[in-house]
Amino acid sequence: MELKELIHSLEVLEIIGNIDVEISGVQSDSRKVEKGFLFVAVRGTTVDGHAYIRKAIESGAAAIVCEEIPSDLAGSVFIRVKDSADALGKSLAAWYENPSDNLILVGVTGTNGKTTIATLLYEMFRKMGHKVGLLSTVCNYIDGEAIPTDHTTPDPVTLHRLMARMVDAGCEYAFMEVSSHSIDQKRISGLSFDGGIFTNLTRDHLDYHKTVENYLKAKKKFFDDLPASAFALTNADDKAGLVMLQNTAARKLTYSLRTLADFKGKILESHFEGTEMLVDEREVTTRFVGRFNAYNLLAVYGAAVSLGKDPEEVLVVLSDLHSVSGRFQTLRAPSGYTAIVDYAHTPDALTNVLNSIHEVLDGNGRVITVVGCGGNRDKGKRPIMAKEAAKLSDQLILTSDNPRFEEPDEIIKDMVAGLSAADMERTLCITDRTQAIKTATLLAKKGDVILVAGKGHEDYQDVKGVKHHFDDREKLRDIFATQQL
Repeated sequence: MELKELIHSLEVLEIIGNIDVEISGVQSDSRKVEKGFLFVAVRGTTVDGHAYIRKAIESGAAAIVCEEIPSDLAGSVFIRVKDSADALGKSLAAWYENPSDNLILVGVTGTNGKTTIATLLYEMFRKMGHKVGLLSTVCNYIDGEAIPTDHTTPDPVTLHRLMARMVDAGCEYAFMEVSSHSIDQKRISGLSFDGGIFTNLTRDHLDYHKTVENYLKAKKKFFDDLPASAFALTNADDKAGLVMLQNTAARKLTYSLRTLADFKGKILESHFEGTEMLVDEREVTTRFVGRFNAYNLLAVYGAAVSLGKDPEEVLVVLSDLHSVSGRFQTLRAPSGYTAIVDYAHTPDALTNVLNSIHEVLDGNGRVITVVGCGGNRDKGKRPIMAKEAAKLSDQLILTSDNPRFEEPDEIIKDMVAGLSAADMERTLCITDRTQAIKTATLLAKKGDVILVAGKGHEDYQDVKGVKHHFDDREKLRDIFATQQL
C-alpha cells in the first residue's frame, strides 16, 4: 500500500519527503520494524517511541509518523501529526482495509461486568447462527478459534490484525471489552463502533487515572465519540449512567432494575443454581446468580434487541447461557459447603458478590471470604476492600493475589489498615494463597459458603515479573478430592 493512502485520514501538520512510496507494514514497536515499514512513534506512559526513531530507520523503516521530527536524522520520510497515538490506529485501520466497517462492532465499558456482557453477547449470537468475534479479558475468539490474551483491550497493532482476521473468517458481529486505559491511550482509534454499553462506575485504576473524575471522563469519551448511527445503552441505576449519554450523538437507551427504562427487569427469586427474573414483563429463568448478574443480563438483552433481534428469541437463548469462567463460578464440596470463585477485585465488585451470596443464604449459613489485592496497582482501594469484605463476612482471610513487584506481606498490611479491632478478631492473615484457601475449607461447615475472590479465571500468580501457574478452581477441586477419601 502506498504511504499516501495510509495517511489519508490523518491530521497531518507537516510532510518531509516523498509520500509516493510503497509501505510493507505498520508498526509502533521499533523491535518489530522491517524493511519498508511505516513506524509510528507513540508517546506511552513509560516509553516514548520518539526515542526509537533512529533504531526504526536502521531497521529499514521507509517512513516515520511522529509528533516531533528529529533534526539530526535523514534518509526517511517524515509525517508530523498532532497525536501519533490516534494516527497509529487510523493508519492500521487503513492498512487492514478498515475491518471494523465490515463488522457490527459493539464495545462494553464500565468498572465491572464487561467480560460477562461481552462474552454472553458473543455466545448468544453464535447460538443464533452467526459467526462472531470476541475481544475480552479472559480470551479472544475468532468465531470458534480461541486466541490467548494478556490485556482487556489489545494494543492497536494486535487489535486491528484480529479484526481483519475476523472479517476474513466471515464474522458478522464482534463484541469487545473497552477498558478506560484503551480509551485514554487511543488504542481503539480507527475503529467504527455500532454500539456501546455502560455497566457501572466505581473506584478502580486510580494508580493510572489519579482521580475518579478522570476515570469517568475516560469512559464518557467512548460514548462521546459514538456516531449517530450507533446505539448507546447505559445502566440507569448507576449514578454515572446518564452522564455517559450527555454528549453522545448515538441513539440513547437505558436498562434498569429500579426505575423506568427502555429495558426493565425485576428479580423474582434467587438461589445458587440461578435467578428467576421478569424482563420487560416476560418471565425468564437464568443460570446466573445475584443482582449484579441481573444487570449484566439486562444489558445483554437490551443490546441484542437494539441490534434487531426478536425479544422472545433473545430470552430463550438467555435462559440457556452459562456463567463466564471465573465469574461467580460455583463449586460444591462433598461435605456440603459451597465454594464460589469470582474475579471481584474492586470494592464494589466484592460487595456485589457478597451481597448476592447473602441474598441466597438468607441467614442460613456462614460466609468465609478469601481475598487479596494486586501489587503495583491502586493502593488506596486496599483498606476499602478489606473493610467491605469484613463487613459482609463471618470469617475473613487476607492473602496474596498477584503481588507483582511488591512484597505480599506489605500489601496485606495495607489491607489490614482498613479493619477495626473487632474485624481483626475474625480475620486471619495467611500470605500463601494455597494455605489460605485450604484454611477456609477446614473452617467451612455444611451450608456455609466460601468466596475466593480477586483472580477468577486467572490461572497464574504474577510474582516479581514471573507468572507461576495458580488456579483457585484447581486448588479447590484438589482439596475436595482429598475430602472424599
